[in-house]
Amino acid sequence: QVQVVESGGGLVQAGGSLRLSCAASGIIFSISAMGWYRQAPGKQRELVAHITSGSSTNYADSVKGRFTISRDNAKKTVYLQMNSLRPEDTAVYYCNVHFRLREYWGQGTQVTVSS
Repeated sequence: QVQVVESGGGLVQAGGSLRLSCAASGIIFSISAMGWYRQAPGKQRELVAHITSGSSTNYADSVKGRFTISRDNAKKTVYLQMNSLRPEDTAVYYCNVHFRLREYWGQGTQVTVSS
């Protein structure tokens, strides 16, 4: 059974930092592509950052230079380091796993940035 569990969300002031973690089990983590998405109230879910099994990364334009995605295959965990947070980063952040042509989602973690 595949499980995807996010953690690390919370309330932070503008300009602050948070690190999200996503632990995945039931998959071969090292060959899985991982992504972070977010969904703000009234908006569609959007890709924030993505990392391949080979650790190639790409980012949404709105977070380039502020967010960093990374992975630790030994811990089966992917991270999203978020710096210089802005109120418009407020959203529920979801971890996404692509493994053997299927995708899996976590339950989401709330990030709220106050101005």
